[in-house]
Amino acid sequence: MPLQIVTVPCLSDNYAYLVHDPASDETALVDAPESGPILQALAKRGWRLDQVLLTHHHHDHVEGLPAILAAHPARVTGAAADAHRLPPLDQEVAEDDHVSIGAERGRVIAVPGHTVGHIAFHFPDSGLAFTADSLMALGCGRLFEGTPEQMWDSLSKLAALPADTLVCSGHEYTLNNARWAMSVDPGNAALSERAERVRDARAEGRATVPSTLSEELATNPFLRAADADLKAAMDMKEAAPVEVFAALRRSKDAF
Repeated sequence: MPLQIVTVPCLSDNYAYLVHDPASDETALVDAPESGPILQALAKRGWRLDQVLLTHHHHDHVEGLPAILAAHPARVTGAAADAHRLPPLDQEVAEDDHVSIGAERGRVIAVPGHTVGHIAFHFPDSGLAFTADSLMALGCGRLFEGTPEQMWDSLSKLAALPADTLVCSGHEYTLNNARWAMSVDPGNAALSERAERVRDARAEGRATVPSTLSEELATNPFLRAADADLKAAMDMKEAAPVEVFAALRRSKDAF
């Protein structure tokens, strides 16, 4: 039986995820931006919280953790490389380590770029990838600590997952991302159609994440840095994909 997910809006534009295994009744939380909405979502469903999976150390992904643990003394997992600046961890993990929710195993993927210790969690049997601020809906995280080379490598790992993977990212930035994406990839019909759907969703107050990896591969400029049409639109036909990616990131930062 596949894992169930609940997308929990937190703060002004963050998302946390509750991941529930119906067979074992085990529940995990991916990131802890704010305690109130997460505790309410657990109580509404009568779920206990067994573990917390942290993607990176930024305050808007961990600041709700103390109050959550006070109510649910769950096991906390995070990156060994960032253990010195994460909340206290019960389990430290690195690339290709595994975590389990019930009987389902997930793989840890190192995705430096936004931060140097950022990790993602991929649960292949349920087709879920929790990418937080690495791969985002029509975007990727700012390079606060990492290099373009690191982030392009990280995004390339995520792009290689099965196309039907559900990408569970950490913020509701999609409308702004769509506006920018249209400015750098104006000839992309799939992007134009997606941008219209995003505008409608946000006008109605609906979330635009999770998204599918197939959507991101077709419309997210950061995943299309090797695409000939996008390179032509950027006037970078002969450039290496990482150079195109770096130019795209600079463009988004200035947008």
